[in-house]
Amino acid sequence: MPWAVAYAHRPADAEEARQAQARLTYERLFALQAALAQRRHNVKQHNEQSVVACDGVLAELSETLPFTLTEAQRRVIKQILADLVKPEPQYRLIHGDVGSGKTVVAAAALLAAARAGRQAAMMAPTEILAEQDWAVISELLEPFGVAPVLLIGSIAEADKRVIYEDLAAGRIACVVGTHTLFQESVEFADLAVAVIDEQQRFGVSQRARLAEKGDGTNILVMSATPIPRTLALTAYGDFDVSVVDELPPGRQPVHTELLTRRQRSQAYETVIAHVGRGRQAFIVCPVIEEAKNKYVTAAEELYRHLSGHVFPNLNLGLVHGQMPSDEREAAMAKFRASKIDVLVATSVVEVGVDVPNATVMLVQNAERFGLAQLHQLRGRVGRGSESACCLLVTGSGSPEVIDRLNVLVRTNDGFEIASEDLARRGPGELTGTRQHGIPDLEMSGLMGDTRTLVRAREDALKLIADDPRLEQPAHQPLKDYLARHSQEGQDWTL
Repeated sequence: MPWAVAYAHRPADAEEARQAQARLTYERLFALQAALAQRRHNVKQHNEQSVVACDGVLAELSETLPFTLTEAQRRVIKQILADLVKPEPQYRLIHGDVGSGKTVVAAAALLAAARAGRQAAMMAPTEILAEQDWAVISELLEPFGVAPVLLIGSIAEADKRVIYEDLAAGRIACVVGTHTLFQESVEFADLAVAVIDEQQRFGVSQRARLAEKGDGTNILVMSATPIPRTLALTAYGDFDVSVVDELPPGRQPVHTELLTRRQRSQAYETVIAHVGRGRQAFIVCPVIEEAKNKYVTAAEELYRHLSGHVFPNLNLGLVHGQMPSDEREAAMAKFRASKIDVLVATSVVEVGVDVPNATVMLVQNAERFGLAQLHQLRGRVGRGSESACCLLVTGSGSPEVIDRLNVLVRTNDGFEIASEDLARRGPGELTGTRQHGIPDLEMSGLMGDTRTLVRAREDALKLIADDPRLEQPAHQPLKDYLARHSQEGQDWTL
């Protein structure tokens, strides 16, 4: 609105400036929500192929589990199953704190597709996470005679060709893999459900390419990073949102300490004490090889140092993303089997690694990680009934860095941590909104205005429901605006 621009540049007083800013904020959020509403309308078209029979899935899954589902898990599973029987594709974000049990929720959707004689896929951003998801999903679905297949880049080409043929022929009901799943060479006979784990690491186009492998594919995206409500409404306005907001019973908060580099020996003593009680530990570093910066601990160098000088009587293992997958998986298997006392790793263990016996997470150069990433790393311990600790070692003396890291000391609440990370680092780093196709829009400031955001969303949904293609003359300026921004590389529509 011209008056808002004029007032913003030359306000007569503070009230005019406030009014102008409020109007401009609303317009920018409205445009974003209109784009998301268009995207939602485009994918939510009537399609009988989206229907997946789900009778009895929740009851049968509950009976086979060695634990009791939380009320949050049951609620979200019911939401997913209710949408699967509708003749339109499901687009749902499932988010919650680390350890809240989202993989079991995903298993219910995968099981529904397999029981209905259809196909299901689960995609993860790394081979380590895909292997972990495959192991967990296989165990959960084994009682139903469903044997998920693992499809990752490092498996032999001959084995890949067999999997490609079986997928295309419909002989595989469930597949778990990495980016390989949306390659042109992969075809499905009848893909009904696709689950994307740690979805913020994938772009919109990548997610769309997997969805296009089926007709009316139901899409579930999962994030272990708790997402503030305003960011969820902004970045995922085209999705229904389910929150797994309850941890399984018996989970204890992880005690967190911030230590200086000079206190590193204290951290090592804690590791020895826990291992002496039969527990295990992670030691995480930000880089793989020896760095030029002597204050940045390297995983391989640290592994050699710890093995020879600090923990000579303990069994140590090493895991990082540049290792051959068979070596990496062998090390992880030994760690899960308690044959390795201390696992030295990079952030590849940030998500998906579930070792209940691990009770210490020691992070070297913690200042090089974001709050959300540190919270993910901390979530790798305390997954059993024993008390656990997270030790953050920093070489920085910056008051700003110390203040930021103390957020982890102060709280175990992932949503509070996510809000702090959003305020400090911006939305792009927190949930991958840049990959999602969401423009910057000075997001960090705009998303603090929840009331305006909700109003803009409601107005945009109503407008798109009335005029999905923005064909009415009054809506032409908005249509031109969205088209212009799309041409500039802001992929607001699928």
